[in-house]
Amino acid sequence: MRIYHGFIRDMRFQIRLIPTLAMLLGLALFIYLGAWQSGKGDRLAAELAQRALRSQLGPALVTGQLLDGQAAQDAPFTVVGTYDAQHQIFLDNRQENDQPGVHVITPLKIEGSETRILVNRGWVGWTQGRSVLPVVTTPDGRVQITGLATVPSTKKFFLMPDHPEAKTKLWSRIDLPRFAELLGHPLQPVVLQQTGGDAPDTLVRHWAPPEDRVGMHRGYAFQWFGMAGALLLFYGFAMFRKGESS
Repeated sequence: MRIYHGFIRDMRFQIRLIPTLAMLLGLALFIYLGAWQSGKGDRLAAELAQRALRSQLGPALVTGQLLDGQAAQDAPFTVVGTYDAQHQIFLDNRQENDQPGVHVITPLKIEGSETRILVNRGWVGWTQGRSVLPVVTTPDGRVQITGLATVPSTKKFFLMPDHPEAKTKLWSRIDLPRFAELLGHPLQPVVLQQTGGDAPDTLVRHWAPPEDRVGMHRGYAFQWFGMAGALLLFYGFAMFRKGESS
């Protein structure tokens, strides 16, 4: 026991320049990353709460005035207009129950304006193989469509061309600027995933719910803050040195 107490009395906390600077740099980095992930989680939680509230209020009417895409994400909308079947395209590499197929994307001219909105009318399989595009009927005349707004991803995938060459109607992804140029009219910055309304067809409409990643971001924040605490403890123990004997 005397030896132990003597050992403790001989220990001194000694600050060394380079280890201290390295510790402070690492501590600042870990705290910054923890705060960043925590902030992302809080912002995502607020967005999900806002979207849930908007869903309870029912669908809003889309007019010719352009929407704020990010604010409209996952919100329900209703739109009235006429389909532009001439510019209908198919979105490739879409699966339903492990079956390959496409999503049918049809522009709709919004009633009372020249603005268009893209409607994802649903999924259809390759009934005759990939060499023949599916045949999908498009309603004529005035239609009313209800759905959820989504902003297409702008991420480009490796080896995936921007402009498919084999078939002009078969696209690998939705490119809103390209579609607006093709139409020659203003285009809403969202795609409406159809959930109801005038739909005399057999297209499959199973849309994945918004992904809740709040817990993931908060978990990452906890890890970064934990690493900051562990670094601080390690530094404290490492800086203790046995003092020189008098």
